[in-house]
Amino acid sequence: MTTTEPIDREALRRKYREERDKRLRPEGNEQYIEPKGRYAHFLDDPYVERVEREPLTDEVTVAVIGAGFAGLVTGARLRQAGIESIRLIEGGGDVGGAWYWNRYPGAMCDTAAMIYLPLLEETGHMPSAKYVPAPEIFAHARRIATTFDLYRDALFSTQVTELSWDDTISRWIIRTDRGDVMRAKYVSMGTGPLHRPKLPGIPGIETFAGHAFHTSRWDYDYTGGDPAGAPLDRLGDKRVGIIGTGATAVQAIPHLASAAAELFVFQRTPSSIDVRNNHPIDPDWFATLEPGWQREWLLNFATLQTGGFAEEDLVKDGWTDIAQRIRDRVVEEISNGAEFTPETIAAAFEASDDEKMCEIRARVDQIVADPATAEALKPWYRQLCKRPCFHDEYLQAYNEPGVQLVDTDGKGVERIDETGVWVAGRHYELDCLVFASGFEVGTSYSRRAGYETVGRDGVALSDRWAEGMHTLHGIHVHGFPNLFIVSLTQAANLISNVTHNLVEAGTTIAAVVAHAEATGAEEVEVTAEAEQVWVELVSSGGGMGILGNPDCTPGYYNNEGKPMGRRERLNSAAYPAGPVAYFHYIDGWRTSGDFDGLEFRSDRTEPARSPAS
Repeated sequence: MTTTEPIDREALRRKYREERDKRLRPEGNEQYIEPKGRYAHFLDDPYVERVEREPLTDEVTVAVIGAGFAGLVTGARLRQAGIESIRLIEGGGDVGGAWYWNRYPGAMCDTAAMIYLPLLEETGHMPSAKYVPAPEIFAHARRIATTFDLYRDALFSTQVTELSWDDTISRWIIRTDRGDVMRAKYVSMGTGPLHRPKLPGIPGIETFAGHAFHTSRWDYDYTGGDPAGAPLDRLGDKRVGIIGTGATAVQAIPHLASAAAELFVFQRTPSSIDVRNNHPIDPDWFATLEPGWQREWLLNFATLQTGGFAEEDLVKDGWTDIAQRIRDRVVEEISNGAEFTPETIAAAFEASDDEKMCEIRARVDQIVADPATAEALKPWYRQLCKRPCFHDEYLQAYNEPGVQLVDTDGKGVERIDETGVWVAGRHYELDCLVFASGFEVGTSYSRRAGYETVGRDGVALSDRWAEGMHTLHGIHVHGFPNLFIVSLTQAANLISNVTHNLVEAGTTIAAVVAHAEATGAEEVEVTAEAEQVWVELVSSGGGMGILGNPDCTPGYYNNEGKPMGRRERLNSAAYPAGPVAYFHYIDGWRTSGDFDGLEFRSDRTEPARSPAS
């Protein structure tokens, strides 16, 4: 779909800023609250019954906290590096992380499976389709755990309550809600931002007397159906409300729309809905892929999605489409005499984004029958200001007779009472309220992890990072020896394909641990100087790029629209040269054998020698 009408760019900028200003809230991330009181059970595991066991007081070489893809790929790489004593510790009842919790109807990743599912070559798995549903993603997580024997010493339904460094024995002490007091020589933390549900801080939220649940704890006993897609056959006489229209709601709403007697969608900001165009993967074609294909695909996608140039678009999706447009525009400008400068690229980006978003808004008009509803569903911001969505049933759901879009014009829900929801002075009576309000992202690391990490001299990680993250490569923290953090921040920060970041971090961690073990080191730690150099490097990259632009509507990508101070910039910083440059850099760093910036200590005072020394 292409637009033919000329774009009034000045008017579009005004519209974007007007819509942004409606949604700015002084509370920022504080507008969201933790599930407490009536909703405290949203933090519980409804899928696996907790089985009591005796507390553990043993020791492992590496404890991996969090068994989502961050923990799984790190564990897999550690196993490949020859580390035998590995223990996953996970609050859920199985591996999978976000894909253990997310079992809502329609759950699916919006990044192509060929690049999103990690370790496909290592596990010998072919995805069923370009985009695969949540049960298949969960099954792949279990496949990784089985392939690399990570279930062996794993602890599930176990929440870490404290992680503290004992300098007298150079070991981490791990305490859990099971009474465990375990030791680990090394700890890798892959707790991630997408597992702890948050709720909107709407007045009266705890007074609602009807049924309520969070999308990450979907209540199939109430709705009927199952994660595999069976109809929600218990909603035929129910008035259902859903708060949130982000990536999760976009997938769940079509299922609610076809099942509920009435569905009220409470919208503050519409999502950008591009074409998904899913299709099965051909086994004969898949069999032709040569060894190393997944790394090639990963780098190809990252290159194109972040504005780089490649001869071929291997993934061919909505993420790379806009990058291809930018490339074509830049080539056209240069052929017309323009210089290849950041200004030329920025102008091409703006023009391509305007064109793409006009197409997305035109698609709404083509699909949604009611003009007023269609108008309210149009996103007025740049595509990458919020998580782009790709779906071929979401907009169609608003043509169902029982579905009503309740657009709040950027203000959000006014209040909640015992029987329903208030918006702009009007009351909507509900039997069931679904919170599609996402997970904690902008809160402190210790709050999202659910425990405090205490390093050398009793310094807590939350205090060490009170003024922003300080790391080397987003992995190592001075004062916290033998501790590794798996994250996007202060590394590639490639948000369009999160698992690519995790694989690179896990591979790096395994290389460091293997080197420490080979050299007889008791401790490995980043020097204060190396950490500071890295922090200054990543903080020089200009912050959030497009996300700091006044055209961007507030959301978790951009600190909910609040100004970005040094703390916020550090907590969202990335390698200045971009994700692909970072991936090449970190590969060279870990394969050189030098591990520049780290100290390996055999007796906690003298650096350990490498085997070649």
